[in-house]
Amino acid sequence: MPSKIPMQEFVIDLLKTSTPDTYYYHNYHHSLYVQEKAAEIGAYENCSKKELDLLYAAALWHDTGYIHKHKDHERESCVLARQYLPGYGYTDADIHKICGMIMATKISRTPRTKLEKIIADADTEYLGTEKAATWANDLFKELSILNPLLTKELWNKIEINFLTKHVFFTSFCIENREPIKQSYLNSLRNGK
Repeated sequence: MPSKIPMQEFVIDLLKTSTPDTYYYHNYHHSLYVQEKAAEIGAYENCSKKELDLLYAAALWHDTGYIHKHKDHERESCVLARQYLPGYGYTDADIHKICGMIMATKISRTPRTKLEKIIADADTEYLGTEKAATWANDLFKELSILNPLLTKELWNKIEINFLTKHVFFTSFCIENREPIKQSYLNSLRNGK
């Protein structure tokens, strides 16, 4: 039986009311951004209506696990997705695909399917935009509260290392975001 509360409204309310105020990066704004970017990249990559619907759900639920824990939140997000998505009409097969996409957003990700690649890119697409430094600073603030030993200097090293290893998987991000990401990486290396 489908829920009476629209799924997006339910998830956003869950994130607003259940994640700490100190989650400056991993909050409902980020989930909505990833949802928007998944739709944009999915359209560019010629996804079907059904594929776009699965991307929509995965993007919305991908960070809900943060309501319970920071580390390994992706698995917790899948637990929550499995709990609530049947109420929105998603089948076991749909939920399996959605959880595959959620797990593909893990930093050490290895997306295998087209949809997993799209959501992995949607989650880090900001790295190839003018928002990269601002969003990275929000992530630093969030992580420094969780780990008071994290200094700005150490964070910059972590960010440079991450960007050096990071790859985009979709044609959209390779063509439209990679050049700006490289520019951002160079600015970090040059201390700007």
